[in-house]
Amino acid sequence: MRITAVTCVKNEGPFLLEWIAYNRLIGVSDFLFYTNDCSDGTDALLDVLQRRGGLRRLDNPARGRAYQMEALKDCAHQPEVRTADWLWIADVDEFLNIHVGSHDIASLIAACDGPQAISVSFQFFANGGVEAYEDRPVIEQFTRCHNPDLWCGETAIEVKTLLRRDFPLGYFGAHRPFLKKGLAPEDHPRWTDGSGRPVPQRFVTAANARRIRKFPARGARRLATLNHYALRSLDSYLVKTDRGDVNRENRAFDDSYWRERNDGAWEDRSILRMLPALRQALAELMADPEIAACHRECVARHLARRDALLEDPACRSLRLQLRHAPALPPEEEAMLARFGLA
Repeated sequence: MRITAVTCVKNEGPFLLEWIAYNRLIGVSDFLFYTNDCSDGTDALLDVLQRRGGLRRLDNPARGRAYQMEALKDCAHQPEVRTADWLWIADVDEFLNIHVGSHDIASLIAACDGPQAISVSFQFFANGGVEAYEDRPVIEQFTRCHNPDLWCGETAIEVKTLLRRDFPLGYFGAHRPFLKKGLAPEDHPRWTDGSGRPVPQRFVTAANARRIRKFPARGARRLATLNHYALRSLDSYLVKTDRGDVNRENRAFDDSYWRERNDGAWEDRSILRMLPALRQALAELMADPEIAACHRECVARHLARRDALLEDPACRSLRLQLRHAPALPPEEEAMLARFGLA
């Protein structure tokens, strides 16, 4: 089975090898990376990996617009996507955590009884008080998350979607595909959540503008969860705020973004089952001198950028602000205040 992962990256160099190795472990066979304006060695590392096979890097075709949507429009014409049995569109801070069988995509598809799409609910992993960047697996360092049934006072949580080749596609979205226009109800695809249950019909047809890319998470994670490490260490978050959003122009990562994703009330260590195999896969990649040199250069530039940012008083102030920010998301804090519980 050929499974292609498509992603957009900007200055994600230190985290690439882990994400690639992990996705290969769960069954991804091909990778299509879109890059834009990288300054940390991301392009160089991906170009070396491209020469090793199974991965290709393209410059993002967007010109000052919605970077991710332009890339997704382009990817529909690329051979890795056109010949794939399944497509996985995700970011490099998102890890598909499969709870069944051999913990791979084939096991998830079988457990869902072979649908045409599987939408898996996000679980946002908190910073957990980790300040310093370390060159070791992200999935090992961050194990605290929000209550998986509730995020920022909402029971509906965003998803990402595995997509089979025969899905009646109109166009790709970052979180879910959209149906062909005018598709008859009897031709709608079989589409499940991360528990193998049919997703809500209004989600299938994108009928609810407020829930185009999300649905209630309760009961939706029996077979798989999407672990989202949006914050990582405080050091790396500062570099992320400086980089800006790889997916949309003029989007800032700030105090609100941090607080919305830094609720560590829950612990979920289930993905650590993958850690021994991941370490072995990373060791094999790093045994290649050229790959290892490029990775270390990315790490060095990541830390150098952090050091440069901390020369700026405003950045030092933001670091201090984030370190002491309340653990509750603003929406949940406001909700508790309304009930006199804050």
